[in-house]
Amino acid sequence: MFNKILIPIDLTHADKLEKAVSAGAYLAKNNNLPVVFAAVTSTVPGSVAHTPDEFKAKLDAFAAAQATKHGITAAAHAIIVNDPAIDLEDGLLKAVDETGSDLVVMATHIPNLADQLWPSNGGRVASHAEVSVFLVR
Repeated sequence: MFNKILIPIDLTHADKLEKAVSAGAYLAKNNNLPVVFAAVTSTVPGSVAHTPDEFKAKLDAFAAAQATKHGITAAAHAIIVNDPAIDLEDGLLKAVDETGSDLVVMATHIPNLADQLWPSNGGRVASHAEVSVFLVR
């Protein structure tokens, strides 16, 4: 059915993404699929990491921990953009192509009034991706 699952991660809020990670890991484990944990950052020092290399190392550690926790095969894919606030969705869509993923399992929030004017990150990825997208609230 699917060949590879991409799970976008915000390392700043990784503890709040457990439902999406668990859903993606469940699908991966039961269908013997590899998972790619993708995260977006910039070259500017941030709260998670001071450099892109440090960010990649933390994302690699996250992927390894999730692989062990859920009994799945997992890799990390860091996406470096100019401004994560603006380029997040485009970076994730590019990562889908770069990793060869054909399913995205992504956390989202309950829609609110602001979503009528500005779509959520998950909504934008779902509406622009050429692959299946599973949004988890």
